[in-house]
Amino acid sequence: MKYFALIFALFASPVGAQQVPQSAAEMQLSFAPLVREAAPAVVNIYVKVVREVQRTPLQADPFFGRMFRDPLTDRKPRVQNSLGSGVILSDDGIVVSNYHVVAMATDISVVLNDRREFSARVLLADEDSDLAILKIDAPEPLPYLPLRSSDSVEVGELALAIGNPFGVGQTVSSGIVSGLARSGRSGGGGRGYFIQTDAPINPGNSGGALVDVQGRLIGVNTSILTRSGGSNGIGFAIPADLVAAFVAQAQAGRTEFGRPWAGISGQPLDTDMAATLGFDRSGGIIISGLHPASPFLEAGLEVGDVILSVGGQPVNTPSEMVYRMSVAGLDAQADISFSSAGQQKSARVGLIAAPEVPSRDAVTLPERSAFPGLTLVRINPAVLSDFNLPLEIEGVAVMKTGVFAARAGLRNGDVILAMNGVALSHPGQVAEMLTEQVRQVEMLVQRGAQRIIMRFRG
Repeated sequence: MKYFALIFALFASPVGAQQVPQSAAEMQLSFAPLVREAAPAVVNIYVKVVREVQRTPLQADPFFGRMFRDPLTDRKPRVQNSLGSGVILSDDGIVVSNYHVVAMATDISVVLNDRREFSARVLLADEDSDLAILKIDAPEPLPYLPLRSSDSVEVGELALAIGNPFGVGQTVSSGIVSGLARSGRSGGGGRGYFIQTDAPINPGNSGGALVDVQGRLIGVNTSILTRSGGSNGIGFAIPADLVAAFVAQAQAGRTEFGRPWAGISGQPLDTDMAATLGFDRSGGIIISGLHPASPFLEAGLEVGDVILSVGGQPVNTPSEMVYRMSVAGLDAQADISFSSAGQQKSARVGLIAAPEVPSRDAVTLPERSAFPGLTLVRINPAVLSDFNLPLEIEGVAVMKTGVFAARAGLRNGDVILAMNGVALSHPGQVAEMLTEQVRQVEMLVQRGAQRIIMRFRG
């Protein structure tokens, strides 16, 4: 009788008075009222990207280029079009999408559900988080989705994915939240902490909305786990709490996302490691290194301590900790709990940007050097953060290779540890050695976890 009364009440109500479903029984009837409310805030994003035509090394050479021109390959840059999805987050036109949707774009168009089209500009974008905040200017207030705190989302909740897969137009797929605290790197390029869903997400859904049954945004769809290229029921969304942090920084005028710097290295404390080290349980992040400028060191933590929670939320991987710090924001204070010498303790850590101390002292090699245009910097915490370098590394970092150094094999983010047997600590040393008339140069280079010896003849 209850279901009969509910169905009668719904059909007896005027169409315009239909409400968002409030119970499981109502959900069994239709998602239509929910979609009707949420869909207008989900947009299609069309992007134009100008790409240079790949040229051969001889064509790119300043001297030989004239001799090896090919009418078929020496063409103007090509314009490529791509598409994705986005979500309007405010009535004045703040839109969130994925970084990989708008990266390198020269022209961005946002098309609303009612077919209105607007040009958009990027306010803030971050490749590591795979998020971008856009702005469109409309003559009247726009429909938007409210954000729901990601920490209130539970596994098993109903969820809808709304986007523009394969460019066929806006579509809706349903499923549940199938996992939380998924860490790693997403297919779109983002790395960190994700909400997992089995609601089908296909190419073009990137940047679209994952909404709950109240029409609130709980995540931005970013990638899927697949072997075939199609949806296998394992999709990932960037949590709404991180989206809110991005919006706040964009509205404050930042053009790059300011991510708090921990200044620590560590790894998850698994069962085997916990047993070896004498801990009574696994979980948390065991600290293996602390930079002298780390705010965690200043708060009293030491190597061997285990960080258990940040801001009252448990952390079990470095990606989770970075996420928690990013959500808290720069210049905030985060309460942490940690285990030290078998005792559980607490501390308050200041969330700071990676310090630019000492100064980078950037040096760009002149034309008369072996590698003109090569830009080198002294390593400080900000450089460590920019290139995700080990805390203890010493040397000089490659900020920009220039043409000749790139051909020789150097890459941005490489660290030159020594040159001709001389340990390096300042970019001026490299400039001095490479501007001299040297017949042979030997560099010891750190690239990720590898050390490489490079030899060059003058």
